[in-house]
Amino acid sequence: MTDLVLSGVTKRFGATLAVEAVDLAIPDGTLVCLLGPSGCGKTTLMRMIAGLESPSSGEIRFGAEDITRVPVHRRGFGMVFQSLALFPHLSVGDNIAYPLRLRGEGRAAVEGRVRELLDLVRLPGVEGRAITQLSGGQRQRVAIARALAVAPRLFLLDEPLSALDAKLREAMQVELKLLQQRLGITTIVVTHDQREAMTMADRVVVMQSGRVLQMDRPIDVYRRPATPFVADFLGQTNLLAARREGGGARLAGGFLSDLALPAPQALLSIRPEDLSILPDGEGPIAADVEFVRDMGSAVEVFLQAEGTRIVVHREAGAAVPPVGARVSLAPRPGAATIFPAEAA
Repeated sequence: MTDLVLSGVTKRFGATLAVEAVDLAIPDGTLVCLLGPSGCGKTTLMRMIAGLESPSSGEIRFGAEDITRVPVHRRGFGMVFQSLALFPHLSVGDNIAYPLRLRGEGRAAVEGRVRELLDLVRLPGVEGRAITQLSGGQRQRVAIARALAVAPRLFLLDEPLSALDAKLREAMQVELKLLQQRLGITTIVVTHDQREAMTMADRVVVMQSGRVLQMDRPIDVYRRPATPFVADFLGQTNLLAARREGGGARLAGGFLSDLALPAPQALLSIRPEDLSILPDGEGPIAADVEFVRDMGSAVEVFLQAEGTRIVVHREAGAAVPPVGARVSLAPRPGAATIFPAEAA
């Protein structure tokens, strides 16, 4: 097993702390998404894994090998940049063949490998085309094929799909995940797109301000977020201030009698799909409908409860109350994730 292990990895740029004491263990053969907002340190972390940046402190190991100070060209990793970095003056085949020719491989071997890789990324027979003749999705596949040309030990992709339109991006997410499954290469993808992470990743690493807040399976990060930031960043949630009252919790619009808080003040995270809309007076939270958005596959209902906005998701085609209606809300039992009030 060739796991990638980071221990206390830190990166400073002068007085700026870009990555702070990151500990990660990435199992062999998994696809991991580094997820977070712009400036959170995810690209810097990937560049240190690739060897393009040196850690200020800490250690990076790949299997039994300490690669912390190993030069980028000796790591044997493949990387796809956000810009793709394809050579516009070279054909598709020559772009893919470039790293193979640098290694001094023979013409027949190179041509065979190019054809094999184009078949792998589902672009057979295009080796003679100019890069400028390809669509955005096709160029993305060529960049992936080039990165795979030298059979990398680790595959790194920095925001690889960000330049594509929404529909093509979602199609490429599936294609990239299927390709990774076929090859079994440990793959790390930097993204700020939560949907992309949920679609592709075996493990999601959520970062904020240079720190790793949580690493887990996407569904576990979604259902059991470690912090309010994680809850709000991965998917959509309602973050509601609550205070302990008797054996229950008082919050905007009502009282949850069956929710015991561990402290006098708390912050609740309740996902929109975990709330039901009931007739006025039939649920514990009173709210007014202010806006309804039909997304086709689902309906989003925006409500106000004593100055606090709450969002509820309903299934496509479900009846929803009109704007201005007074309704009640009821959370699914056990749906609320409770955070300390100071975590807000």
